[in-house]
Amino acid sequence: MAREKFQTLTEPMFYILLCLRQECCGADIAAQISLRTQGRVSLGPGTLYHLLESFLLAGMIQETRTEGRKRSYIITPKGQTALDAEYRRLLTLAQDYRAFTGEEEPS
Repeated sequence: MAREKFQTLTEPMFYILLCLRQECCGADIAAQISLRTQGRVSLGPGTLYHLLESFLLAGMIQETRTEGRKRSYIITPKGQTALDAEYRRLLTLAQDYRAFTGEEEPS
């Protein structure tokens, strides 16, 4: 059975939605992701704008304004729900890791 689109988020998807909790444009999203992840995650324009378009079509983000070629976006309630679900999924993975390895939760 095929996995439903956006059932789980890739790392770039997660960070895009996280950034869009505040209104910003594509260039700002890319800069914030690079800064927040200390360069560990970087998005090329093709990937970034493809994901933004996919999120728009899925109703997970909405365009808030356009100034020439510059477009700004913000997360929708549907996108926030997906972001929250992914966060909970990642926490569960970390808990499972600790349970399997016998490691205690970091303080």
